[in-house]
Amino acid sequence: MTLRYYAAAQAAAGRAEESLSAPDGASLAEALEAALAVVRVPASSGTGAPPLAEVLRRCSFLVNEVAVRDRARVLADGDVVDVLPPFAGG
Repeated sequence: MTLRYYAAAQAAAGRAEESLSAPDGASLAEALEAALAVVRVPASSGTGAPPLAEVLRRCSFLVNEVAVRDRARVLADGDVVDVLPPFAGG
């Protein structure tokens, strides 16, 4: 599966995209935990970005371009998860 990070999530992850392999039947929550295990950007990295775990708590998600609120949703091989932090603006 592919996780695509946007805005503050991208800054916290230190990259725009992450390819992960997850076991069959893995949930969105499990995929996010797997991302935290592979993304190792220290809080003091100089980017001013908060740690990824903090950002993920506030994010919303799209799976294959469809909004998903339930982190227990099961993902399939090849799914694309967009990680969208809250955006400011009016």
